[in-house]
Amino acid sequence: MLHVQASLRALGPVPGGAAGVIDALLDVLGPDGTLVAYTATPENSATSRVHQSATAGLSPAEVAAYRARMPRFDPATTRASPSMGALSEAIRTHPGALRSRHPQTSWAAVGRLAREITGRHPDTCHLGVDSPLGRLYDLDARVLMIGVPMDRFTAFHLADLRLPDVALREYRCVGEDGWTVFTAPDLDDLHFGRLGGEVLRTARGLTTARIGGADCRLLPVREAVDLAEQIQRRTRATHP
Repeated sequence: MLHVQASLRALGPVPGGAAGVIDALLDVLGPDGTLVAYTATPENSATSRVHQSATAGLSPAEVAAYRARMPRFDPATTRASPSMGALSEAIRTHPGALRSRHPQTSWAAVGRLAREITGRHPDTCHLGVDSPLGRLYDLDARVLMIGVPMDRFTAFHLADLRLPDVALREYRCVGEDGWTVFTAPDLDDLHFGRLGGEVLRTARGLTTARIGGADCRLLPVREAVDLAEQIQRRTRATHP
């Protein structure tokens, strides 16, 4: 089972583009394998940094009009955020792909365990133990980073959410049935670059390679998350 995060621009020209990369990965995984991508849509959330940036400087009336135009999240048709990359969107639209129903932090999967990974995703568990990311951890998946730096290593969110005293906040998203408000852990990735550097220095299951123009890293989700949690707990104990 493979969770892939990729920059096709870094990879360089590939026959068939994103579809060609997916075909190659599925061929390597074989008939029992599963290919997974993060297909988040922060544009659907009025409390995300993406939304706040898009509405910065607008008047209250203009913000209200902007929000009124925001379409409802539909797992079958809502595109993954452009920041997720073309490969994530191509996995979402691949024949037979399934997608979790979270209006902000959805995941898509293709393969034998796609339904098990995406079938349950409560609004209040963005990227925690009861999300598709939590199931990737339980199923001992691997993460393949193709030309993507560690400051975008999505699985680190799970390590954050397993720490004690996780801060909660209110989220407002356009869900399948219209606007929904819920309380969930605060998501923050500004420390991922530093954390990624420390994980890479200590991970035993790390494999690196150069593919096309991209530096690539293959890591077990479970090892990366456990190391990230240990590092942060140690840091908190040293600098309370």
